[in-house]
Amino acid sequence: MARPNNRYSRLVSWLKVLLPVTALALLSTMFLISKSIDPTRSLTYARINLEELTGEQRISGPRFSSVTEDGAAITFSAESAVPEMGTNNRFTAKTLAARIETPDGAAVDIDAALAVIDGGTKTVDLSGGVTLVTSTDYRIQSDGLTTALDATHVETTGSVTADGPMGHLTAGHAEITRSDAEEGAYLLVFKGGVKLIYQPKTEGEEK
Repeated sequence: MARPNNRYSRLVSWLKVLLPVTALALLSTMFLISKSIDPTRSLTYARINLEELTGEQRISGPRFSSVTEDGAAITFSAESAVPEMGTNNRFTAKTLAARIETPDGAAVDIDAALAVIDGGTKTVDLSGGVTLVTSTDYRIQSDGLTTALDATHVETTGSVTADGPMGHLTAGHAEITRSDAEEGAYLLVFKGGVKLIYQPKTEGEEK
């Protein structure tokens, strides 16, 4: 009867121990490696890329000018403007400043927090608090207004307060438009419950 190979038996015994230990070591290494990968990094990169793509659509310091059919010059400038997705020639602008100069020498300066410039309808809708200062020394404030790009027509979308040569005035509506009665003349009209607190000039003041 053949004697058992002791060397072979010892090898098998060692393998029974080493193989499971090696497997555990490999598994623990895999877990250690997986823990060293921060999954939030990929999310951070995704956010940065998205912001960069969005930023590429932003226009910094845009300027726009046109001349209306009646000869008035209109200029616009803004801190920034973003084209609206899915629309043609329509932008949302922040911190907008506009100036309208009419052929008769009058001028209106307009400041607004927000504006939607629509090239299709040739209008600009201003909101977020709007201030108008006319060359006739009127300072008008309203929540919003609409102005045309192809004609001299400015119309508030709500009530207004105004200070000027006549005193302090409140009204439900204000409008700047071309006069039909006099060629080349423009009118500033207040409508809707107009209230005026007349403040006469005292002696020594300029008239």
